[in-house]
Amino acid sequence: MQPSNKKPQDASSIPDATTTENRGEAGLVTAGRHFLQIPGPTNVPDRILRAIAQPTIDHRGPAFAELALDVLHRVKPVFGTSGPVVIYPSSGTGAWEAALVNTLSPGDHVLAFETGHFATLWRDMAEGLGLVVDFVPGDWRHGVDPAVVAERLAADTQHRIAAVMVVHNETSTGVTSRVPEIRAAIDRAEHPALLLVDTISSLGSIDYRHDEWGVDVTVSCSQKGLMLPPGLGFNAISEKALAAAEGARLPKSYWNWAPFLEANERGYYPYTPPTNLLYGLREALVLLESEGLPAVFARHDRHAAATRAAVQGWGLEVLCADEREHSSALTAVLLDEEHDANKVRQIILDRFDMSLGAGLGKVSGRVFRIGHLGDFNDLTLAGTLSGVQMGLELAGIPIDPDGIRAALEVLRA
Repeated sequence: MQPSNKKPQDASSIPDATTTENRGEAGLVTAGRHFLQIPGPTNVPDRILRAIAQPTIDHRGPAFAELALDVLHRVKPVFGTSGPVVIYPSSGTGAWEAALVNTLSPGDHVLAFETGHFATLWRDMAEGLGLVVDFVPGDWRHGVDPAVVAERLAADTQHRIAAVMVVHNETSTGVTSRVPEIRAAIDRAEHPALLLVDTISSLGSIDYRHDEWGVDVTVSCSQKGLMLPPGLGFNAISEKALAAAEGARLPKSYWNWAPFLEANERGYYPYTPPTNLLYGLREALVLLESEGLPAVFARHDRHAAATRAAVQGWGLEVLCADEREHSSALTAVLLDEEHDANKVRQIILDRFDMSLGAGLGKVSGRVFRIGHLGDFNDLTLAGTLSGVQMGLELAGIPIDPDGIRAALEVLRA
């Protein structure tokens, strides 16, 4: 064997795995913790990190079955369902695909709505799978209009539309569509279409009720309101969706519900499961149970209201244009055309070691997004908004410095 020519790495150049450090444009290393205020992945609580660090166990043994059955039971209230929830080793994108391939067939028509970047990506996936998508255009400032749902379905007298696809909380815009009103519109039209809903950035942060709202497949993932790292995708499934799956002909193997549901009955998986993430999920569900879901939702509502108060106090504009649709998980801030939102984000990262969400797609460079979901409290929000205010001032954007005071008034109340 020839000796290696590589020089040994200087230990001082290896980042400490127990800390998070950021090097800005000046190469400076910041002290203190990094503020991760993007709308997901969110900060992972220490309790969940410790749970994930447990030794891996035999996924064919009784200890794993006990873990899986416990998690499958505890996760149902978060979706607001008494029915089955499939938990995939996947991202939310995988859970999107699972919802489509288990319920639909090649050439089926689906109704979808342009509420933002992720609704557009889900449309693209549906078309790539061989579905015909009626994509209702939107301005990225409003959610799904229930009246348009009723109109499109009423016109579909032959019932060619097999499913309606809705993003509950559009992560790119901070707009939350009114799912109960959409369900009512489908019912008024007396249309048999399935209702498929993406709750990727709303589950565990915004009130959601799979059974009560008549949703057929709810899609979600682990790295937002559930406070976990990425790696778990979810499908909550109605009886109607299970019936549709019997005739669905889109190709599927990895995403197939049937072997999952059969194995889950005994607490097992049809293939290698994400054991350590399931440890973390159990801990996350215990945390949510301990706080109580109504209190969790109220906390998110309050932090969102405080954030909007700051934005309006600064004299800036919230991207969401309908007060009924303001997101409690994130706030997208719209800047004038002469200002670059990415420059603001870069200044805040370099000076204050805080990451904010970028504008995506049509709003790239015009919007920055403040995530206020997951493991989050009043002081974290106050620090976040202080960093945003200082960053706006450093970027030369004229604002009223009393914006932060408006947010603190909401928090004090």
